[in-house]
Amino acid sequence: MIKIYGPKQSSAARCMWLLEEAGVAYENIHVDMASGGHKTAEYLALNPNGKVPTLVDGDFVLWESIAIMNYIVEKYAPQLGGSTVEERALINQWTLWSVIHLYHSFSVLFMQKWRNTPDNDATAAAHTEIPRWLGILNAALENKTYLVAEKFTLADITAASIVMRADVIGISLSEYPAITAWLTPILSRPAAQKVNAA
Repeated sequence: MIKIYGPKQSSAARCMWLLEEAGVAYENIHVDMASGGHKTAEYLALNPNGKVPTLVDGDFVLWESIAIMNYIVEKYAPQLGGSTVEERALINQWTLWSVIHLYHSFSVLFMQKWRNTPDNDATAAAHTEIPRWLGILNAALENKTYLVAEKFTLADITAASIVMRADVIGISLSEYPAITAWLTPILSRPAAQKVNAA
């Protein structure tokens, strides 16, 4: 059985969401980040970065959430990866954009909240950048149900797994109606509900 290492509040959750969508059985191995579970010799043997998530599929070990998600799509859920070269390219574009830009800015504020640290240059930059990224996403979703090809794909999982945390970091989505119209049904999917329930 596939194992996904990482707490559900981390980027491991989007890997689990994808596995749920694919109907693939898996075991979530909780890694207690607060107590240094990601820095143990046992865990570092799997992922020398000391970060989550990590996937173990038989003898195969893989880290980095996007690499893991691409692997899951290719092996278990090709329907979520696009049916043409153009669709696959756009899914890849939005998946990378979500992690490089949106997640990076969100994570700065999330870590500040988690560690209870004061504002600094990085958090100030995040507060400036996040409206820009949300504006781009909102424009892309106007009059659309999904990000790519009007069908649910990996791109929707990646972007939604980040945007859904907006309230945790004190970001309102009220100025982004296309995002909220897209996010509500996406998060109502049974796979999303199962992963995000706890």
